[in-house]
Amino acid sequence: MCGVEGAILGIVRTYRLRLLRKRWRIRAFRKRREIKPIVDKTDTIKPRDILVFCTARNERVRLPYFLRFYRDMGVGHFIFVDNDSDDGSAEYLAQQPDVSVWISKASYKRARFGMDWLNWLMRRHGHGHWCLTVDPDEFLVFPFCDTRGLRALTDWLDASSIKSFGAMLLDMYPKGPMGRQPYREGQDPFEIANWFDAGNYMIEKNKKFGNLWIQGGPRARMFFPDNPARAPALNKIPLVKWHRNYTYVSSTHNLLPRGLNLVYDEWGGEKASGCLLHAKFLDTFAIKAAEELERKQHYAASHEYKAYHEKLEDDPDLWCKWSEKYINWRQLEILGIMSKGNWA
Repeated sequence: MCGVEGAILGIVRTYRLRLLRKRWRIRAFRKRREIKPIVDKTDTIKPRDILVFCTARNERVRLPYFLRFYRDMGVGHFIFVDNDSDDGSAEYLAQQPDVSVWISKASYKRARFGMDWLNWLMRRHGHGHWCLTVDPDEFLVFPFCDTRGLRALTDWLDASSIKSFGAMLLDMYPKGPMGRQPYREGQDPFEIANWFDAGNYMIEKNKKFGNLWIQGGPRARMFFPDNPARAPALNKIPLVKWHRNYTYVSSTHNLLPRGLNLVYDEWGGEKASGCLLHAKFLDTFAIKAAEELERKQHYAASHEYKAYHEKLEDDPDLWCKWSEKYINWRQLEILGIMSKGNWA
């Protein structure tokens, strides 16, 4: 009887997740009215192009390096949603030959933190492409990225019939107070923020969606020391061979269909994975945190930005005696933060 009950529960769960996926797709369709293109060059996208999708607000200083980094990796086209920037971001992006830009003055929060907009744009323009969904302060590293581009990775994933690729968000930070070293436009942010936590991570499985849930690192120990369970999630599935019926559920933490979340080996082996080097903690962060706290457009009444704002008043030093200085992807593999799996 237990086996029968389990089978019935599995069918019910599958049905509910299908309804949820349909709901998010309908929601994205409705939210398409909140964004409008100011420059649409999607007709130049080639069939095998790797695409980047990104929402941004007031990130002008970061954009030159972000674009250069992913162009060098082999990205063919960028699709941005600019959420009411007033620092010239949209105008700068519109001048780029490989960038299409949509703008919106609507609520980032009510668009499920921008995912409704991106789900719609990926449905329209990402079908059949490998799509990388990242923020302007997230930089993907993966096995052999020092000698092989993204095309080599996606070709191997295609040959292995793998449709999604996981990456842990690795918070990078400088040694010393964040405000000590100013960040210059176009600069590699990891010339400044080149330290990370090699351990101090908590991992559990999300039973509903099947993805891993990872927390910890410098944000947990510095900004949420008394309640690390409230620290931001670090699990991401940023790279997906997109199909118009797919949908992101919660940022890039999980997707539907549920099988796309199985970017790990349940039987004790290792699947290939990467890291998103997170260049949040630069001298620009204090101003950004204060702005986002005032806007109140982030998750859970912006509790994350409240914690940032309280600590940032003292210009904290995230470095500690357990910090590791970043060298390359092989170092991250040795530490068990990412894996090359069976990709040789």
